[in-house]
Amino acid sequence: MTPPEDAPQTVTKNFYALTPERVLAAVEVGGRRATGRVLALNSLENRVYEVELEDGPPIIAKFYRPGRWSREAILDEHAFLRELAEEDIPVAPPLAIDGVTLATSGDDGLLHALFEKVRGRAPDELMAHEGERLGRLVARVHHVGGRHAALHRPTLDVATYGAASVKLLVEGPWIPLELQSRFARVGEALVSACAKAFAAAPAETLRLHGDLHLGNLLRRGEEILVVDFDDFLAGPPVQDLWLLAPGVDAGALAARAAIVDGYEELRDFDRRTLRLVEPLRSLRILRYAAWIAQRWDDPAFTRAFPEFTEHAWWQHEIATLAEQLERIAAS
Repeated sequence: MTPPEDAPQTVTKNFYALTPERVLAAVEVGGRRATGRVLALNSLENRVYEVELEDGPPIIAKFYRPGRWSREAILDEHAFLRELAEEDIPVAPPLAIDGVTLATSGDDGLLHALFEKVRGRAPDELMAHEGERLGRLVARVHHVGGRHAALHRPTLDVATYGAASVKLLVEGPWIPLELQSRFARVGEALVSACAKAFAAAPAETLRLHGDLHLGNLLRRGEEILVVDFDDFLAGPPVQDLWLLAPGVDAGALAARAAIVDGYEELRDFDRRTLRLVEPLRSLRILRYAAWIAQRWDDPAFTRAFPEFTEHAWWQHEIATLAEQLERIAAS
Protein backbone atom coordinates (compact mmCIF):
# COMPACT_ATOMS: atom_id res chain seq x y z
CA MET A 1 0.00 0.00 0.00
CA THR A 2 1.25 3.45 -0.85
CA PRO A 3 -0.31 6.73 0.22
CA PRO A 4 -2.50 8.28 -2.45
CA GLU A 5 -0.94 10.85 -4.71
CA ASP A 6 -1.51 14.46 -3.77
CA ALA A 7 -4.57 15.75 -5.56
CA PRO A 8 -4.80 19.42 -6.58
CA GLN A 9 -6.22 21.47 -3.73
CA THR A 10 -9.11 22.80 -5.79
CA VAL A 11 -10.47 19.43 -6.88
CA THR A 12 -10.12 18.05 -3.34
CA LYS A 13 -11.99 21.03 -1.90
CA ASN A 14 -14.73 20.62 -4.49
CA PHE A 15 -14.99 16.91 -3.71
CA TYR A 16 -15.54 17.68 -0.03
CA ALA A 17 -18.26 20.20 -0.92
CA LEU A 18 -20.10 18.71 -3.88
CA THR A 19 -23.31 20.57 -4.65
CA PRO A 20 -26.61 19.10 -5.86
CA GLU A 21 -26.28 21.25 -8.98
CA ARG A 22 -23.01 19.60 -9.90
CA VAL A 23 -24.42 16.13 -9.27
CA LEU A 24 -27.43 16.88 -11.49
CA ALA A 25 -25.20 18.22 -14.26
CA ALA A 26 -23.19 14.98 -14.21
CA VAL A 27 -26.35 12.89 -14.57
CA GLU A 28 -28.23 14.94 -17.16
CA VAL A 29 -26.34 13.70 -20.22
CA GLY A 30 -27.46 11.53 -23.09
CA GLY A 31 -31.05 12.69 -22.81
CA ARG A 32 -31.47 11.95 -19.11
CA ARG A 33 -33.59 14.43 -17.19
CA ALA A 34 -33.59 14.58 -13.41
CA THR A 35 -36.45 15.73 -11.23
CA GLY A 36 -34.06 17.64 -8.98
CA ARG A 37 -34.24 15.17 -6.09
CA VAL A 38 -30.74 14.14 -4.98
CA LEU A 39 -30.11 11.84 -2.02
CA ALA A 40 -26.60 11.43 -0.57
CA LEU A 41 -25.85 7.77 0.16
CA ASN A 42 -23.72 6.35 2.95
CA SER A 43 -20.19 6.32 1.55
CA LEU A 44 -17.04 7.64 3.19
CA GLU A 45 -14.45 6.80 0.54
CA ASN A 46 -16.27 8.34 -2.41
CA ARG A 47 -19.28 10.61 -2.74
CA VAL A 48 -22.28 8.65 -3.95
CA TYR A 49 -25.74 9.99 -4.74
CA GLU A 50 -29.09 8.63 -5.81
CA VAL A 51 -30.70 10.87 -8.40
CA GLU A 52 -34.37 10.65 -9.34
CA LEU A 53 -35.13 10.78 -13.08
CA GLU A 54 -38.24 12.11 -14.73
CA ASP A 55 -38.83 9.15 -17.03
CA GLY A 56 -37.04 6.16 -15.52
CA PRO A 57 -35.69 4.49 -12.42
CA PRO A 58 -33.26 6.38 -10.18
CA ILE A 59 -29.61 6.47 -11.14
CA ILE A 60 -26.50 6.33 -8.95
CA ALA A 61 -23.77 8.93 -9.45
CA LYS A 62 -20.38 8.06 -7.96
CA PHE A 63 -17.71 10.75 -7.62
CA TYR A 64 -14.27 9.27 -7.02
CA ARG A 65 -12.03 10.59 -4.26
CA PRO A 66 -9.27 12.67 -5.88
CA GLY A 67 -5.82 11.13 -5.72
CA ARG A 68 -6.95 7.66 -4.67
CA TRP A 69 -7.08 5.93 -8.05
CA SER A 70 -5.74 7.06 -11.38
CA ARG A 71 -8.07 7.20 -14.36
CA GLU A 72 -6.46 3.98 -15.62
CA ALA A 73 -7.02 2.21 -12.30
CA ILE A 74 -10.72 3.12 -12.31
CA LEU A 75 -11.05 1.94 -15.89
CA ASP A 76 -9.48 -1.38 -14.81
CA GLU A 77 -12.36 -1.75 -12.36
CA HIS A 78 -14.93 -0.85 -15.01
CA ALA A 79 -13.43 -3.35 -17.44
CA PHE A 80 -13.56 -6.11 -14.82
CA LEU A 81 -17.22 -5.34 -14.12
CA ARG A 82 -18.02 -5.53 -17.82
CA GLU A 83 -16.22 -8.87 -18.10
CA LEU A 84 -18.21 -10.23 -15.17
CA ALA A 85 -21.52 -8.97 -16.57
CA GLU A 86 -20.75 -10.58 -19.92
CA GLU A 87 -20.48 -13.91 -18.09
CA ASP A 88 -23.91 -13.32 -16.50
CA ILE A 89 -22.36 -12.85 -13.08
CA PRO A 90 -24.73 -10.59 -11.10
CA VAL A 91 -22.88 -7.28 -10.76
CA ALA A 92 -23.70 -3.65 -11.54
CA PRO A 93 -21.44 -2.40 -14.35
CA PRO A 94 -21.13 1.33 -15.05
CA LEU A 95 -23.37 3.00 -17.59
CA ALA A 96 -22.19 4.80 -20.70
CA ILE A 97 -21.77 8.57 -20.46
CA ASP A 98 -21.47 9.88 -24.02
CA GLY A 99 -19.83 6.62 -25.02
CA VAL A 100 -17.48 6.22 -22.04
CA THR A 101 -17.89 4.93 -18.49
CA LEU A 102 -15.69 7.49 -16.72
CA ALA A 103 -16.25 11.21 -17.13
CA THR A 104 -15.20 14.51 -15.61
CA SER A 105 -17.47 17.29 -14.46
CA GLY A 106 -16.50 20.92 -14.28
CA ASP A 107 -13.03 22.26 -14.96
CA ASP A 108 -11.21 20.62 -12.06
CA GLY A 109 -10.99 17.06 -13.42
CA LEU A 110 -13.13 15.37 -10.74
CA LEU A 111 -13.96 11.88 -12.02
CA HIS A 112 -17.40 10.29 -11.84
CA ALA A 113 -19.36 7.31 -13.13
CA LEU A 114 -23.04 6.43 -13.32
CA PHE A 115 -24.70 3.15 -12.34
CA GLU A 116 -28.17 1.71 -12.37
CA LYS A 117 -29.73 1.61 -8.94
CA VAL A 118 -29.84 -2.04 -7.88
CA ARG A 119 -32.34 -3.06 -5.28
CA GLY A 120 -31.85 -5.70 -2.66
CA ARG A 121 -30.95 -6.21 0.96
CA ALA A 122 -27.54 -6.92 2.40
CA PRO A 123 -27.68 -10.12 4.48
CA ASP A 124 -26.97 -9.79 8.18
CA GLU A 125 -25.72 -13.37 8.22
CA LEU A 126 -25.50 -16.35 5.94
CA MET A 127 -28.43 -18.72 5.76
CA ALA A 128 -27.52 -22.36 6.37
CA HIS A 129 -27.90 -23.25 2.69
CA GLU A 130 -26.06 -20.25 1.24
CA GLY A 131 -22.40 -21.11 1.90
CA GLU A 132 -21.82 -23.44 -1.02
CA ARG A 133 -23.85 -21.20 -3.31
CA LEU A 134 -21.67 -18.21 -2.42
CA GLY A 135 -18.56 -20.29 -2.92
CA ARG A 136 -19.68 -21.10 -6.46
CA LEU A 137 -20.39 -17.42 -7.10
CA VAL A 138 -16.91 -16.40 -5.94
CA ALA A 139 -15.36 -19.13 -8.08
CA ARG A 140 -17.11 -17.68 -11.13
CA VAL A 141 -15.75 -14.23 -10.28
CA HIS A 142 -12.26 -15.69 -9.94
CA HIS A 143 -12.52 -17.56 -13.25
CA VAL A 144 -12.84 -14.15 -14.87
CA GLY A 145 -10.30 -12.58 -12.53
CA GLY A 146 -7.67 -15.12 -13.51
CA ARG A 147 -7.81 -14.35 -17.22
CA HIS A 148 -5.37 -11.45 -17.12
CA ALA A 149 -3.88 -8.86 -14.79
CA ALA A 150 -5.14 -5.42 -13.81
CA LEU A 151 -2.11 -3.38 -14.72
CA HIS A 152 -3.01 -0.29 -12.72
CA ARG A 153 -4.26 -1.86 -9.49
CA PRO A 154 -2.19 -2.76 -6.40
CA THR A 155 -1.48 -6.22 -5.03
CA LEU A 156 -2.64 -7.24 -1.57
CA ASP A 157 0.56 -8.39 0.10
CA VAL A 158 2.50 -7.88 3.30
CA ALA A 159 4.47 -4.93 1.92
CA THR A 160 1.55 -2.94 0.53
CA TYR A 161 -1.00 -3.55 3.28
CA GLY A 162 1.26 -4.29 6.26
CA ALA A 163 4.68 -2.65 6.27
CA ALA A 164 3.51 0.49 4.46
CA SER A 165 0.60 0.89 6.90
CA VAL A 166 2.82 0.59 9.97
CA LYS A 167 5.30 3.07 8.52
CA LEU A 168 2.58 5.60 7.70
CA LEU A 169 1.05 5.38 11.17
CA VAL A 170 4.31 5.49 13.10
CA GLU A 171 5.56 8.51 11.18
CA GLY A 172 2.29 10.42 11.46
CA PRO A 173 0.69 12.52 14.20
CA TRP A 174 -2.24 10.23 15.04
CA ILE A 175 -0.82 7.87 17.68
CA PRO A 176 -0.38 9.42 21.15
CA LEU A 177 3.31 9.86 21.94
CA GLU A 178 3.24 7.50 24.92
CA LEU A 179 1.94 4.63 22.72
CA GLN A 180 4.02 5.11 19.58
CA SER A 181 6.87 2.78 20.52
CA ARG A 182 4.46 0.03 21.65
CA PHE A 183 2.52 0.27 18.43
CA ALA A 184 5.71 0.19 16.37
CA ARG A 185 6.99 -2.95 18.15
CA VAL A 186 3.72 -4.86 17.85
CA GLY A 187 3.06 -3.66 14.31
CA GLU A 188 6.50 -4.62 13.06
CA ALA A 189 6.31 -8.02 14.79
CA LEU A 190 2.95 -8.64 13.17
CA VAL A 191 4.25 -7.70 9.72
CA SER A 192 7.13 -10.14 10.21
CA ALA A 193 4.74 -12.91 11.28
CA CYS A 194 2.53 -12.25 8.26
CA ALA A 195 5.53 -12.39 5.93
CA LYS A 196 6.55 -15.78 7.31
CA ALA A 197 2.99 -17.07 6.92
CA PHE A 198 2.79 -15.92 3.29
CA ALA A 199 6.16 -17.54 2.55
CA ALA A 200 4.98 -20.83 4.09
CA ALA A 201 1.71 -20.90 2.13
CA PRO A 202 2.36 -19.29 -1.25
CA ALA A 203 -0.80 -18.59 -3.21
CA GLU A 204 -1.71 -17.69 -6.75
CA THR A 205 -2.49 -14.03 -7.37
CA LEU A 206 -5.44 -12.92 -9.46
CA ARG A 207 -7.97 -10.11 -9.77
CA LEU A 208 -10.27 -10.07 -6.75
CA HIS A 209 -13.21 -8.14 -5.41
CA GLY A 210 -10.92 -7.45 -2.45
CA ASP A 211 -13.57 -6.40 0.10
CA LEU A 212 -16.14 -9.18 -0.23
CA HIS A 213 -17.94 -9.03 3.10
CA LEU A 214 -21.68 -9.56 3.52
CA GLY A 215 -22.34 -5.83 3.28
CA ASN A 216 -21.21 -5.95 -0.35
CA LEU A 217 -23.81 -8.56 -1.27
CA LEU A 218 -27.45 -7.88 -2.06
CA ARG A 219 -30.18 -10.49 -1.91
CA ARG A 220 -32.62 -9.87 -4.74
CA GLY A 221 -35.19 -12.64 -4.74
CA GLU A 222 -33.26 -15.85 -5.37
CA GLU A 223 -30.31 -13.96 -6.81
CA ILE A 224 -27.28 -12.67 -4.92
CA LEU A 225 -25.71 -9.56 -6.41
CA VAL A 226 -22.07 -8.57 -5.80
CA VAL A 227 -21.58 -4.80 -5.44
CA ASP A 228 -18.92 -2.19 -4.63
CA PHE A 229 -15.74 -3.18 -6.47
CA ASP A 230 -14.00 0.01 -5.37
CA ASP A 231 -11.27 -1.98 -3.54
CA PHE A 232 -10.75 -4.28 -6.53
CA LEU A 233 -7.12 -5.43 -6.64
CA ALA A 234 -4.88 -8.46 -7.12
CA GLY A 235 -4.35 -10.97 -4.33
CA PRO A 236 -4.79 -14.54 -3.11
CA PRO A 237 -8.22 -16.13 -3.77
CA VAL A 238 -8.73 -16.85 -0.06
CA GLN A 239 -9.18 -13.09 0.52
CA ASP A 240 -12.59 -13.21 -1.19
CA LEU A 241 -13.62 -16.28 0.82
CA TRP A 242 -12.77 -15.61 4.44
CA LEU A 243 -14.48 -12.21 4.60
CA LEU A 244 -17.84 -13.86 3.88
CA ALA A 245 -17.45 -15.79 7.15
CA PRO A 246 -14.89 -13.76 9.12
CA GLY A 247 -15.55 -15.03 12.64
CA VAL A 248 -13.39 -17.39 14.67
CA ASP A 249 -16.18 -19.40 16.32
CA ALA A 250 -17.36 -22.85 15.27
CA GLY A 251 -20.28 -21.47 13.28
CA ALA A 252 -18.06 -19.18 11.22
CA LEU A 253 -15.57 -21.98 10.57
CA ALA A 254 -18.39 -24.25 9.39
CA ALA A 255 -19.73 -21.51 7.10
CA ARG A 256 -16.25 -20.91 5.69
CA ALA A 257 -15.84 -24.63 5.04
CA ALA A 258 -19.13 -24.68 3.14
CA ILE A 259 -18.01 -21.69 1.05
CA VAL A 260 -14.77 -23.47 0.16
CA ASP A 261 -16.68 -26.66 -0.72
CA GLY A 262 -18.88 -24.69 -3.12
CA TYR A 263 -15.88 -22.90 -4.61
CA GLU A 264 -14.16 -26.20 -5.34
CA GLU A 265 -17.15 -27.40 -7.34
CA LEU A 266 -16.16 -24.91 -10.04
CA ARG A 267 -12.53 -24.00 -9.42
CA ASP A 268 -9.46 -25.51 -7.80
CA PHE A 269 -8.54 -24.10 -4.42
CA ASP A 270 -5.36 -24.67 -2.44
CA ARG A 271 -6.66 -25.33 1.07
CA ARG A 272 -3.21 -24.72 2.51
CA THR A 273 -3.87 -21.02 1.92
CA LEU A 274 -6.55 -21.09 4.60
CA ARG A 275 -3.56 -20.58 6.91
CA LEU A 276 -3.48 -17.05 5.53
CA VAL A 277 -6.83 -16.09 7.04
CA GLU A 278 -5.36 -14.68 10.26
CA PRO A 279 -2.47 -12.93 8.47
CA LEU A 280 -5.00 -11.42 6.04
CA ARG A 281 -7.17 -10.34 8.96
CA SER A 282 -4.10 -8.69 10.51
CA LEU A 283 -3.24 -6.86 7.30
CA ARG A 284 -6.84 -5.66 7.05
CA ILE A 285 -6.71 -4.24 10.58
CA LEU A 286 -3.49 -2.37 9.82
CA ARG A 287 -4.78 -1.14 6.49
CA TYR A 288 -8.01 0.10 8.06
CA ALA A 289 -6.14 2.30 10.52
CA ALA A 290 -3.89 3.61 7.76
CA TRP A 291 -6.95 4.30 5.59
CA ILE A 292 -8.46 6.52 8.30
CA ALA A 293 -5.13 8.29 8.75
CA GLN A 294 -4.77 8.97 5.03
CA ARG A 295 -8.23 10.57 4.96
CA TRP A 296 -7.87 12.62 8.15
CA ASP A 297 -8.07 15.93 6.31
CA ASP A 298 -11.56 14.99 5.08
CA PRO A 299 -14.20 16.47 7.44
CA ALA A 300 -16.34 13.36 6.90
CA PHE A 301 -13.63 11.22 8.51
CA THR A 302 -13.04 13.42 11.53
CA ARG A 303 -16.80 13.29 12.14
CA ALA A 304 -17.01 9.52 11.62
CA PHE A 305 -13.93 8.66 13.73
CA PRO A 306 -13.65 11.37 16.41
CA GLU A 307 -11.80 8.99 18.76
CA PHE A 308 -9.07 8.09 16.23
CA THR A 309 -6.36 10.18 17.87
CA GLU A 310 -7.31 9.31 21.43
CA HIS A 311 -5.35 7.09 23.83
CA ALA A 312 -8.15 4.56 24.29
CA TRP A 313 -8.49 3.94 20.54
CA TRP A 314 -4.81 3.16 20.08
CA GLN A 315 -4.59 1.13 23.28
CA HIS A 316 -7.37 -1.08 21.92
CA GLU A 317 -5.65 -1.22 18.52
CA ILE A 318 -2.38 -2.41 20.07
CA ALA A 319 -4.22 -5.06 22.09
CA THR A 320 -5.97 -6.26 18.94
CA LEU A 321 -2.69 -6.53 17.05
CA ALA A 322 -1.10 -8.45 19.92
CA GLU A 323 -4.03 -10.85 19.85
CA GLN A 324 -3.51 -11.35 16.13
CA LEU A 325 0.14 -12.22 16.78
CA GLU A 326 -1.03 -15.01 19.07
CA ARG A 327 -3.58 -16.25 16.52
CA ILE A 328 -0.99 -16.42 13.75
CA ALA A 329 1.39 -18.30 16.03
CA ALA A 330 -1.38 -20.80 16.85
CA SER A 331 -2.57 -21.31 13.27
